[in-house]
Amino acid sequence: MIQVRFRLPDGSERRIGVAAGSTLLEASREAGVELEGACGGSMACATCHVRISDPWFDLVPPPSPEEEDMLDLAPDWQPTSRLGCQIRLDRQLDGIVVDVPVSSLLDY
Repeated sequence: MIQVRFRLPDGSERRIGVAAGSTLLEASREAGVELEGACGGSMACATCHVRISDPWFDLVPPPSPEEEDMLDLAPDWQPTSRLGCQIRLDRQLDGIVVDVPVSSLLDY
């Protein structure tokens, strides 16, 4: 199991253990973090926008050009922004900390 810690805009946290190979979007849903993910993870929107906390950001693979294009649509983009649907979790990311911007939540 890969441990993921989601930090929500109100300062609360949700932690979950998920199977290796899951995406951050899938993990968020299992943890009860309601990332919108309107396109269902097909990288056709930016509604699963998250920010990867240091030092974890350097451990995730770089975004593809397509993901970078979608991130341009994220309303509160930061240098550590990524699409949750594009981050596959593996042992190297066990314990990852992810900040969830308010703009990515369904009903916050």
